[in-house]
Amino acid sequence: MPHLERLLNRILRGTSDANISFAELCQLLHRLGFDERIRGDHHIFTKEGVEEILNLQPKGSKAKPYQVKQVRSVILTYRLETGR
Repeated sequence: MPHLERLLNRILRGTSDANISFAELCQLLHRLGFDERIRGDHHIFTKEGVEEILNLQPKGSKAKPYQVKQVRSVILTYRLETGR
């Protein structure tokens, strides 16, 4: 199973939200078709057809758990899949 598919599965399971790498989360969002804009340490992700705007900031090298939960919610709401 490719690395980003494993990451997606970990996010969807929701058992390790505090243990997700920020860089990997950004890679996953790119693979899901999101556009990224960076302003300081804020990484703002948008995608046509997705109403929510994801505004993510790293906590060290990890993603903030509540932001991983927001990403999971968007993935499930819009039934997003990686292009493989």
